[in-house]
Amino acid sequence: MDCAPSPCPAVTQEIQSGPEMCDASSMEDGLVDAFGDLAALPVEAGERRPTCFRCRRPQKVCLCPFLPPQPLEVSTCLYVVQHPAEESRVLRTVPLLAACLPQGKCNVIVGRRFNEEKHPELAAVCRDSRTLILYPGPKSENLEELVQYQEVGTAKHNVIIIDGTWSQAKNMFLKNSLFHLPKQVQLNRTLSSQYVIRTQPSNICLSTLECAAVALSILERNDEIQEVLLKPLKALCSFQLQHGAQIHHSKEHLLKNGMYDKPMPKNKRKIKRMEKLLSDHSICPR
Repeated sequence: MDCAPSPCPAVTQEIQSGPEMCDASSMEDGLVDAFGDLAALPVEAGERRPTCFRCRRPQKVCLCPFLPPQPLEVSTCLYVVQHPAEESRVLRTVPLLAACLPQGKCNVIVGRRFNEEKHPELAAVCRDSRTLILYPGPKSENLEELVQYQEVGTAKHNVIIIDGTWSQAKNMFLKNSLFHLPKQVQLNRTLSSQYVIRTQPSNICLSTLECAAVALSILERNDEIQEVLLKPLKALCSFQLQHGAQIHHSKEHLLKNGMYDKPMPKNKRKIKRMEKLLSDHSICPR
C-alpha cells in the first residue's frame, strides 16, 4: 500500500526553523494590510423593495388605488406624536392617513418626551386655545357634543393624536406636561375597529387612522371623510388576510369567550385592567 510522500527534510527544516521566511513582523504587517483593504471596501446596503412614494408601501402591494384621487380638503390640522417604535412597524396606518390629506394637515412628530425647548412648534400648538388632544379619560369631553354647540366654520381646530401601543400612549400622555394643556376629548361613537390584523385591548379601541377618521368627520361635519379614510385600511387588512395573516380578536373578546390562552397576570394592577376590559365600556383603556 502506497503511503503519501513525506515532505523533503530540507523543506521541513525550513518550515520549522526558518525565521527568514516566516518573520513575525512581516506576517503582522500583511494582516494589517489585509484588514485595511477589507475596511476600505464599500459597505453594501441590503436590497430593499421599491417603495411607493405616496402610500409608503412596497410597490408590489401599493394601496394608492384605494386612496382618494386628490387629498381631502379639511380645515382641521392633525399632529400625530409618534412613539419611535412605531416607525419600524411594517403595518403602520399613519402613512396611509398622511397620504389622504394635504401637505401640512398631518404632521408627524416622533419621540417619547417633548418640551418647549426642543419642540417649540408643538409647544405653541399645545398652548393654542383651538387645540384638542384625543385621549380618553374622566376629564375628557365628548367631541361630538363639543362641536354640536359651535357654529359651522367658526373654529379651525388642531388635533393631537398619540400614536403607539396603548401602554406607550398612556406613558407618553402622563409624562409630557405639554399634553395636559389642550382640551382633552374622546370619541363616544360606537365603532368596531377595522384594523383586524393587530390586537386591540378592547372592542371599542381604534387604530390611529380610525381615530383620525372619526375625529375629522365630526369636526368637518362630513361623514364621507370617515369612509374615504377607512378605505385604504380595509384594503390593507384584506390583502394581509389573503396572504396568510390571521384575524386578531381584541383581548376583551378573547377573555369573554374563554379564548385567552396566555397565563393570567399576577400583578394586581394588570388584573384590575383585565377586569375593567370585561366590565367598563365607557372608555378605551390605555
